[in-house]
Formats: sequence, structure tokens, C-alpha cells
Amino acid sequence: MIIDVLTCFPEMINPIVRESIVKRAREKGLVDIRVHDLRDFSEDRHRKTDDYPFGGGDGMVMTAQPLYDGIRSLLDQGKEGTRPRVVFPTPDGSLFTQRIAETLAEEEHVIFVCGHYKGIDQRIRDMLITDEISIGDYVLTGGELSSLVIMDAVIRLIPGVLGEINSALSDSFSEPLLDCPWYTRPEEFMGEKVPDVLLSGHHANIETWRKEERIRKTKERRPDMWKAYQHKGEDENG
Repeated sequence: MIIDVLTCFPEMINPIVRESIVKRAREKGLVDIRVHDLRDFSEDRHRKTDDYPFGGGDGMVMTAQPLYDGIRSLLDQGKEGTRPRVVFPTPDGSLFTQRIAETLAEEEHVIFVCGHYKGIDQRIRDMLITDEISIGDYVLTGGELSSLVIMDAVIRLIPGVLGEINSALSDSFSEPLLDCPWYTRPEEFMGEKVPDVLLSGHHANIETWRKEERIRKTKERRPDMWKAYQHKGEDENG
């Protein structure tokens, strides 16, 4: 997969993608992450990328010209016959989910456009953006952190990135329930013991316990997910 990131602040991206799982994915040649300075595409002599909004109001808006030229340049570098997904993280986008991450992980080329201030000129959103995604109901100072969150969720799903792909596929949100508790050695820590069922070697009982724990946690923490899970079961059972 090729991932391009268009940003005014490349050093908010570069240190993160040089570490941990993402670093190993790059070293394996499974993902090529290219970070581009939006200012390099500005025709303004001061390399400006923002201006005051038409109609008045506080704040600034990122201007169309550098965004258009930057995105078009990256689209032109894409593989012939493919249409890269152009992702704009924004608070008014569709809520990011594991399903969206799984869909993006199947793409060959994804471009992230990092906004700032009050966002980007709407004409760029209309002409070039394919996916407007929100990572939650809150506002950050820019799109770099949101892009990194989405990138991390996507990259770990690329085949070969994780040693055990089944581990990723059984995470919370990969299925309609939250994940169960997990334990490792030692069997007792500061007086707290691992549940006996996990030490029993009885795989059927262990799976039953894990399912019960997933249900308990989902009902307790995400009643919306539990309701959807119940409806799904009703639909499948007619």
C-alpha cells in the first residue's frame, strides 16, 4: 500500500511512522508512507496556505490552490487504472469504525489531507475528497493526529504486518462485541489471580467464558453496540 500525507507540519507525522508496528511494516515493504509539505505547492511568495473566510467570521480557512495542486500531484503519481482514496479527517465527517479501517486496508493507494483552522475550502472537498472521516465528537488543532489514528488502524490490518492476523480480526469492534479480558504470566500478581477457567485447558469452557465476558463488557460500556448485536441476532434467527 502507498500512503501519502499532505500536511503543513510534516514533523508531526514523520517521528510516529518511524516507530513500532508501522516502522516494521515499512521495513517489510508492506507500506510506503510519503509525507509532503503542503507549503511546497503554494504559489504565494510567502508559501501561505490559508486566508480569511468569505462572509466573515473568526478563524482562517485553508485555500484551494495549494490543496488542489498537491492532491492532483499525488493522484497523478498513482498506479494507472486505479483511483486512490482521498481521506480528509474532519469533525463533521462519518464516524470512523473498524469496518471503515478494513475497507481502507484493501486499497492500494490512500491519500490523507490534513486540515487546520476552520477546515479546507469546500470546493476541494467537493472536487477531490472521497472520504470525510471523524475519529470522534471532539475537535483537534489539526488533521495530523486524526490521520495517524486512521493510518495505524488501517496498516495493522494489511496482511503480513502483524504476526497473527487472527489477533487483529478478533479485536474489539472487528465483531459486534467488545473484547474480553486477557491475562498472561504470572498466574498471581499482588494477590490477584488469573481466572481458573483460563488455566483449565478446557478450550470449550474458555471460549464460553470469553464470550460471556465480551457480552458483559459490551452491555456495561456500550449499550448501543449491545442493542445492535441483539438486533443482528434477531435478524439472523428470523
